[in-house]
Amino acid sequence: MASTSTSTPTKTLTAACLCKSVQYTLTLATDVLPLKVHLCSCTICRRTHGSPCSFHAPLPSGIAPEFIAPSSIANLTAYIHANARSTRFFCTTCGCHIGDRDRGTNDWFISTALFDANSDEGWYEIDSHCFTYSTGDGGISSLLPRVKGRDIKVWNPKSDSEPALSSEPQNGSSELLAQCHCGGVSFTIARPREEYIHTPSSRKWIHPSDTSKWLALVDVCSDCRLVTGSSVIMWMFVPTDHITPEAPADLLFGSMTAYESSEGVRRTFCGTCGATVFYSHKERPGIVDVATGILRASEGVMLGDWVVWRTARVGFVEDGLKYDFGFTRGLEDGLREWGVRMDGESTDFGVGAVTHRAVEDD
Repeated sequence: MASTSTSTPTKTLTAACLCKSVQYTLTLATDVLPLKVHLCSCTICRRTHGSPCSFHAPLPSGIAPEFIAPSSIANLTAYIHANARSTRFFCTTCGCHIGDRDRGTNDWFISTALFDANSDEGWYEIDSHCFTYSTGDGGISSLLPRVKGRDIKVWNPKSDSEPALSSEPQNGSSELLAQCHCGGVSFTIARPREEYIHTPSSRKWIHPSDTSKWLALVDVCSDCRLVTGSSVIMWMFVPTDHITPEAPADLLFGSMTAYESSEGVRRTFCGTCGATVFYSHKERPGIVDVATGILRASEGVMLGDWVVWRTARVGFVEDGLKYDFGFTRGLEDGLREWGVRMDGESTDFGVGAVTHRAVEDD
């Protein structure tokens, strides 16, 4: 790492994933702060994270993560896809993406979602949305047009290198394809079946306004942030018997691996590209939360033909406000406004019996 002149004030930041297998520091000259964060909604970021976008900030040339022993880069899995300009790194144990390293310059783009050890958020600033055309419907940019009263810029390339979702293969109206970026995890989700709709349990997972759709919500819980490397994730709730191929009891098929984030909580992700796939809890047998970033609906990433969104509130808003107050308030406001635009009102409902929060602290 390049040395910083002793005459230049510096700030040291500390990052860690949820399982703590990856911990590192950054020492930055204060005159380069705040780092400018772009929320990238490209198909690669969505399908490698499982979240609606990545939260990346470029580091000054020569600055790189300094791992805290026994943590090291050996605790990370590297993912390089065809024609990749950078190597993507995620925690081998819990799946958390920490950032990308340019294959030519070795410059880093780090996830800004991992810095719980720091008491202030002034070291970074959300600056822009990018590659929103590839979402088909605006994606997260439709929910977060501004932060702290400041409009967030939207940037898209002039070329057609990021096709819109209209080019997605059509799977028919009765099934929805879920597939991570590398394709190692692939399955389909069926709409609520008639026999399920008439069971008592369906009342927890289907909204009476449209029984052809599943429930979905926007979540800013700390644990989810620290296993994805993204400050927000979106979940769709599905009974496992509506998934094909049939999900085994341990939820592992294809290239998936699992991380037990707390007692009874099982999270799965692709061991090759790092995409978050499922969340499950022992007190909710037969139900999984599916990360929407891997879902491939032709109408767009907000799954307008497949889900009823809870737009009246964000999940675990207290966690989000503690980590990034301005972002979370902006997301709350933007989500409600989007709900009114789409449905004429914001929609509220409870979901299931248990939550994404860890049962006990690490």
